[in-house]
Amino acid sequence: MSSRRTGIADLRLHPGTAPSWLVSRMEMLAEKIFVLIHDEYGEDEILVRLSDPLFFQACSNALGYDWDSSGTTTVTCGVLKRVFDSTDLGLRAAGGKGRRSKLALSEIQGIGEKFDFSQSEMSKIAYASRMTAKVDSVAIQAGYQIYHHMIFVSRQGQWAVIQQGMRPAERLARRYHWLSSGVKSFVDRPHRGIVGEQTHSCVLDMTAEESGSCRGLCTDLVGEGPERVRRLFRSIRSSDQEALTKWMESDAWPEYVTYYEVIPRRMDWDALKDAYETRPASYEELLALRGIGPATVRGLALISEIVFGTVPSWRDPIRFSFAYGGKDGVPFSVDRKAMDESIEVLAGAIESAKVGDLEKVRALRRLRQFAGRTSRKG
Repeated sequence: MSSRRTGIADLRLHPGTAPSWLVSRMEMLAEKIFVLIHDEYGEDEILVRLSDPLFFQACSNALGYDWDSSGTTTVTCGVLKRVFDSTDLGLRAAGGKGRRSKLALSEIQGIGEKFDFSQSEMSKIAYASRMTAKVDSVAIQAGYQIYHHMIFVSRQGQWAVIQQGMRPAERLARRYHWLSSGVKSFVDRPHRGIVGEQTHSCVLDMTAEESGSCRGLCTDLVGEGPERVRRLFRSIRSSDQEALTKWMESDAWPEYVTYYEVIPRRMDWDALKDAYETRPASYEELLALRGIGPATVRGLALISEIVFGTVPSWRDPIRFSFAYGGKDGVPFSVDRKAMDESIEVLAGAIESAKVGDLEKVRALRRLRQFAGRTSRKG
């Protein structure tokens, strides 16, 4: 059984913007870090690391951004996008925060032309961009609205996606990480990681392993036509009367009571009619259809569970370091002098590697590995 790397990180919605003096240093330091990674391991390894939520968080902290800020995602991704545009690492990025996320598809076209992709290759990357956004806003329903979406693409056609959603009322953010080599299906345990501050109850996760049978039944239900689905949907709607279980002291029916808290007010019957005529062969094909949104997905899942006993997952699918401080002074103010010195040291290492001294860089890596083994033995 494969598993997802999940964890909890404090990602708060912070006001304000990153100061220019910090962003310029972030870009210089990020360039040195990722040139070293590229020279040692290649561009696809950079994608692997960006898709790891622990590496991404540590990288952002090292660059000096807020340890618990939602801006960790947006600013760091913006910095990396500019670094990859200006440095030949075989990588480009598309998308961004807010309206920039809407530009992802047109930017993918430009990336395809830059890397001389075929139309088929560009279509696959564009599909990945659309489906990752659709899955995290529709197939996983934890109340987070996706407002940041960025896809990183390598010259070899591999990709990684980092996107973020928010719950403004609680001032919470949640980040989703994807990697192309780890996606066998966009709807079956596709993530490399999902991180946020807290778990929530009654979270529908149609990508969970335990939702597999429910995914199949939902696809079958669509094939029976919208009128059949409408009758089944009406049978699970709550009436004006309250359930007797409300006054029961026993905890025997907690999940039964919660059903009525998550039943959608309506479903998109036009979208279901279109889906019936399209006849999707899989749940992924169903989810990809225009108009299949959160309410329709939730309604089908509830019909599957309450009427047919095929249960989806209602469990929320959801470890960090510092080098130079954080923008807001947490855990301490950014040490500009130390950051500048590190940039110089890394720049020197890169220049040495370029003139044939790559063995020194490798020796440093071996020394680090040896030191790690020694400390563990101690």
